[in-house]
Amino acid sequence: MQSSSGSQQGRVPPSNTRQLPPFAALRAFEAVFRRGGIRRAAEQLGVDHAVISRHIKLLEEWFGVALIARSGNRLTLTPAGKRYHARIAAAFAELTLATEELTDARENAPLRLWCVPGLSIQWLTAQLGEFELETGMRVELKPTDIAPNLSVHEADADIRYYRDDDPQNAPERALRRFELARPEVIPVASPALAAELEAKGSGAILDWPFLHEENDQEWKAWLRLNGIAPPEPVPGALCWHAHLAIAAARQGRGVVLASRFLIEDDLEQGSLVPVGAPALRPMVLGGYVMVAREDRWSMPTLAKLRHFLHARAQPLTALKCRTPQP
Repeated sequence: MQSSSGSQQGRVPPSNTRQLPPFAALRAFEAVFRRGGIRRAAEQLGVDHAVISRHIKLLEEWFGVALIARSGNRLTLTPAGKRYHARIAAAFAELTLATEELTDARENAPLRLWCVPGLSIQWLTAQLGEFELETGMRVELKPTDIAPNLSVHEADADIRYYRDDDPQNAPERALRRFELARPEVIPVASPALAAELEAKGSGAILDWPFLHEENDQEWKAWLRLNGIAPPEPVPGALCWHAHLAIAAARQGRGVVLASRFLIEDDLEQGSLVPVGAPALRPMVLGGYVMVAREDRWSMPTLAKLRHFLHARAQPLTALKCRTPQP
């Protein structure tokens, strides 16, 4: 006769027992889809890749449901596996953070800050250098178009630009947020192109060689606010990143919309100049927002950084932040 322990293999225990799957199997499953593969997970955990495969198989048998879909050598999460992985990844992140805090492992660790590439390259990097010299605190900056998953502590904080006319792109409500600045955006071009466009007159605005980041939405919003009906679509080259669009403008390829956060040095050096008729006005289309989890918001480095960046941002912004002080 099979033992009682053997008869339970591959089945979920009754819910009232509140039992958990084997911890090693959970750790292997979490690592595979955080690291991007069985071999990478095995390297991180210091075991053979065959051990990782056995752990995942054991976990699926324990639940009696498929967590992973296999296609050749490619592994993807099933819908059930995706939901479960998101929850346990957050739990493992909390375990890691709690352990680091208890052992003071993060006491001297840098603040992990993610930010959109344009602001990172054109403004934030220089500010962080001065912040570190002034405070002795360290910040690890990652320029990226992809916002971090703060629920699993991919980063301590994140800075994005959110347009007012795109509410679906707003920060998650569960996160603490602080609006660093609401900068005006102005059309700028190389001096040679600006002189050429000025000679054509204000009636040729819709004939400008527009430069876009990833779409034409900013130019549409700016034109409408200036009382000009935009064409559909607004023509022009896609540059995908703010700093690439600004570089293209320096080269005389077109007119770009930018804030002083991104072009302050160019305006001072004369490599870019404002273009447009006197009737056209700079416009505020959105704001730069810093977000973080509630449990990271009061970190000493993050608190000091909010105050520091807020003070540095004010000379370059048109309107004062509408959120409380940092």
